Amino acid sequence: MSVLEQKQQVVAVIAEKLRDSKSTVVVDYRGLNVAEVTELRKQLREAGIEFKVYKNTLTRRATEATELTELDQHLVGPTAIAFGAEDVIAPAKIINDFAKKHEALEIKAGVIEGQVASAEEIKALAELPSRDGLLSMLLSVLQAPMRNMALATKAVADQKEEQGA
Repeated sequence: MSVLEQKQQVVAVIAEKLRDSKSTVVVDYRGLNVAEVTELRKQLREAGIEFKVYKNTLTRRATEATELTELDQHLVGPTAIAFGAEDVIAPAKIINDFAKKHEALEIKAGVIEGQVASAEEIKALAELPSRDGLLSMLLSVLQAPMRNMALATKAVADQKEEQGA
């Protein structure tokens, strides 16, 4: 297999990951030591997120194939990409939390469900509760009217019982 074919394969893999990921976060990891990068990779891996370093030129070719060329301006210098196939919020949340503790890690941009997002949008996404947190909030909102109805019915029953006694 020639070098050109190998590079074409890598571009195809990157393009596929960009298409299949619910969210992708592009970061500059300059200034992190090996232990810090290892810790970040561990946290991401535990959440089912793939964290890879690709050559910027190959990534640009992949963005061209996936029509995400707006991302190209952020593909400068040392760049790593986190691909989240399951959860939209998880990659942004883990990387943003890690960046708060390690100022050397810089969020450059990302892709959220096929749309290029700025670093500010990625950080805003990271501040949202997780999917499970949002579902529990929704559940409590849906339960509140029924709970209030049950309490009111019980209060009326108790009052009638007192009057009858």
